[in-house]
Amino acid sequence: MNLQDRVRVRKVTLLSDNWYTLKTTSFDWLRNDGQWQRMNRETYDRGNGATLLPYDLVRRTVLLTRQFRYPAFVNGCGDLLIEAAAGLLDDAEPEQRIRAEVEEELGYRLGPVRKIFECFMSPGSVTERLHFFVAPYDSSMRIGAGGGLAEEGEDIEVLELSIDDALARVADGRIADAKTVMLLLHAQLHVFGAAQR
Repeated sequence: MNLQDRVRVRKVTLLSDNWYTLKTTSFDWLRNDGQWQRMNRETYDRGNGATLLPYDLVRRTVLLTRQFRYPAFVNGCGDLLIEAAAGLLDDAEPEQRIRAEVEEELGYRLGPVRKIFECFMSPGSVTERLHFFVAPYDSSMRIGAGGGLAEEGEDIEVLELSIDDALARVADGRIADAKTVMLLLHAQLHVFGAAQR
């Protein structure tokens, strides 16, 4: 049976469109036992995004950002978050958007980039699908200081860490951003690990 045949949307109510779009939806779901069940869910639609981890195989380093994230702060995070460069697609293609984000946030103009996968980061409530990329970098690709766009409220510090230091920060909780953890573990297995084989 097609998934579309298992969902009957009853009512959609807009709760907020102040920053992005928050809606509550009442729908019927056809359960595996053949019974219809009424459900109510909120969905936060902020669009889709892209993220990228630049790596230097020779120096065994990666480029990351450090910045303030209010939602993490109100949930007990007492430090700035260390993250991979990322941004919303808006109307751009994922590769085009992530290249622009890397230039804005990290100050690097990359050569070839490689898409490794895409996934939903919090599918219980957020509609965003995130496109994941990796790319090699070196000092010749630096075109600016990075730091993001002040007019968008960005105040970003650029970090260059060894892959071993970055993974140690994942292990001890200093890196707690899901997209960044996923990219670092991918790099450990398929970028730096592959180079050692």
